[in-house]
Amino acid sequence: MSRAIRRTAAFSFLLLAALLVNAVRVQVIEADGYNGSPANRRAAIARYAQPRGAILVGGRPVTGSRDSGGRLRYERTYTDGPLYAPVTGFASQTYGTSLLESAEDGVLAGTDRRLAAFPWWDRLVRRRPPGGRVETTIEPAMQRAAFRGLAGRKGAVVALEPRSGRVLALVSSPSYDPGELSGNGPSVTGAWRRLNEAPDRPMLNRALRQTYPPGSVFKVVTAAAALESGLVRDPDAPLDVPDPYTLPGTRTALGNPAEGCEHAGLREAFRLSCNTVFARLGGAVGLRTMAAAAERFGFNDPGLRIPSPVAPSTFDRRMDAAQLALSSIGQYDTAATPLQMAMVAAAVADDGQLAPPYLVERVTDAYGAPLVPGPPREPARQVMSPATAQLLQEMMTEVVEHGTGRTAAIDGFTVGGKTGTAQHGVRNEGTPYAWFIAWARDRRSHEPAAAVAVVVEDAEAERADISGGGSAGPIARAVLAAGGGVR
Repeated sequence: MSRAIRRTAAFSFLLLAALLVNAVRVQVIEADGYNGSPANRRAAIARYAQPRGAILVGGRPVTGSRDSGGRLRYERTYTDGPLYAPVTGFASQTYGTSLLESAEDGVLAGTDRRLAAFPWWDRLVRRRPPGGRVETTIEPAMQRAAFRGLAGRKGAVVALEPRSGRVLALVSSPSYDPGELSGNGPSVTGAWRRLNEAPDRPMLNRALRQTYPPGSVFKVVTAAAALESGLVRDPDAPLDVPDPYTLPGTRTALGNPAEGCEHAGLREAFRLSCNTVFARLGGAVGLRTMAAAAERFGFNDPGLRIPSPVAPSTFDRRMDAAQLALSSIGQYDTAATPLQMAMVAAAVADDGQLAPPYLVERVTDAYGAPLVPGPPREPARQVMSPATAQLLQEMMTEVVEHGTGRTAAIDGFTVGGKTGTAQHGVRNEGTPYAWFIAWARDRRSHEPAAAVAVVVEDAEAERADISGGGSAGPIARAVLAAGGGVR
């Protein structure tokens, strides 16, 4: 009898050990596979079992949650969805998250470890803290001015606070309502298909994810490189540049949109936006120095995040002399996001210092208590000398006061700007992209209030200068006048 009991006990022990081994296999070794399985609905049910945390603009929530009554209980809602879509992105039960909803998903969904007061207890009882709150740097008045200025035309606007790098406005047009994608029913599938098939691509964030040939606004970078390298010491001295200028190694003659460029000095060439002068200066500076100058402003940086990822702006490091000349006037393969060109304007405005841009001001728990800070923000870097930046400020101011940027002038404020267009399409037959970059400061203070970049894809104009000043300039003025201390 005792032998039978021992055998039964040993067999039961083996069964218990096998059960424990299988439990470890299921819950530890293969846990990720089960959690990621499309057939496992528990993770999705838990994710949407409580309201999602809010994204705030100007201290007020622009997102919320709605109780759908379904198994995936809470759906995302948006206030002024099209206005803030380039900032928030979408949070969809069917298609996931994008932009800020994605970058701060852990905080908003309540899964970030910093939200748990007693992490070990929460894990034990499987309790998820309420979703936290993400406060953005966006100024509502500037955001609305940019949105109204584009008026549904394809394009983008980015405004920055030069000293801090705060993103004050971030608009992409045309836009969409992210609330259409929040749920999981047939209407969401239809909206997703409609938005992705729309020819104007409303879900494309043109401010962060689209790069454009920058055209003449890139001449700010070329001017900085020429001054920093010592190639140009006197901005008023005539330069030995003919009009037209034959591109090196070719028979191609490069002309200008305005008269008076032949042998013009740097200051006058900047005001007139002389292609010939800046193409010649870029070639004389040299590929290595030009590329280094562009990279100091942020070009060729694949890691830029605000915290939403930003498409890299590019300045090619492998070009022949003719290609370098064209790249130095913002053509050939040179490409920039509107955010990148706002960074260029901000660096000029802040005496050559470039503060990395950021979109999130503060992250708190559901009750407003700040979370433990994450990694510290990068400090501002000096991209050019203060003397070079101050000379560029003078040149940009002359563009607004006496040149093609008059539409950006604001009473009582010093405004500096640069107009530009970029050709595109086969044989440059497409309507040029109109650019305008600018900054503004109170005439009683040297501290810049804001810097802005505007690009309009469907601008109508016959000349590059008119296009940048006429199509994009008024939008820049409206944004600068709407906030950042400019009234």
